[in-house]
Amino acid sequence: MALPSSPSPGQAPWRTLSSEELEKQYSPRRWVIRMKTEEVVGNFMQIGSQATQKARATRRNQLDVSYGDGVGEKMDIYFPDEDSKAFPLFMFLHGGYWQSGSKDDSAFMVNPLTAQGIVVAVVAYDIAPKGTLDQMVDQVSRSVVFLQRRYPSNEGIYLCGHSAGAHLAAMMLLASWTKHGVTPNIQGLLLVSGIYDLEPLVFTSQNDLLHMTLEDAERNSPQRLLEVAPARPVVPAYPVLVFVAQHDSPEFHRQSKEFCETLRLAGWKASFQELCGVDHFDIIENLTREDYALTQNHFSKVIF
Repeated sequence: MALPSSPSPGQAPWRTLSSEELEKQYSPRRWVIRMKTEEVVGNFMQIGSQATQKARATRRNQLDVSYGDGVGEKMDIYFPDEDSKAFPLFMFLHGGYWQSGSKDDSAFMVNPLTAQGIVVAVVAYDIAPKGTLDQMVDQVSRSVVFLQRRYPSNEGIYLCGHSAGAHLAAMMLLASWTKHGVTPNIQGLLLVSGIYDLEPLVFTSQNDLLHMTLEDAERNSPQRLLEVAPARPVVPAYPVLVFVAQHDSPEFHRQSKEFCETLRLAGWKASFQELCGVDHFDIIENLTREDYALTQNHFSKVIF
């Protein structure tokens, strides 16, 4: 789809970009400076796969737990060494522009977090072309409900997403839990290098598999939805932490800052943090380290 012509005053900055520049802005690997562009995704997947293999070999777990009837509606649950019925529950949604990635190579944070007594659930959803954005949002909401019902004594569900996963996590701010018959004990959202207004992607190659229309984008953009009809938090509001990597593109920075501000205006306890020295990929890769700032200085403070 061609970019809209002759942008009007006050329109979003992305509308002034050429097609080539817009494509670059929404191609995260092109902003990585620590290795060749063509090596970035393969390296990311290798680190994730190794972390997942280690987690499965060293942590108590339940793999391929069904949260729905669909073949792709599975999650892996990892447990601390000490058994308990009351524990914080960290739920992770992988990225991949809704068309790649898997729970089977996304257990980056399992060992550091379970060592702190946190249960970690890594959730799968049906990526494109099999799944649509509407279906993915529905699957994530049902996976949250499933965890609440399975562990009703949890000490809080902390929902974390990376990139496309951050978008799906953010959509839970707008979920209608009454139709599910249960209100999850969500106590925090951790959004890492996410996209919250999907309209720019309609005009990029990232949409080739998604086949997203402008109507699809608007219906599934938490930024747009909160601007039109702000979802007010229950009192007290739980924290929403919005992170972006130093070496994410300017558009990723803009989206994160604007979403955080929109949340604040709607009454949410939102904060924005740029993490120095990392890019769109190692901001998550480094979760394998117990001394990583995102785990120690941010996740742990929210959870504990």
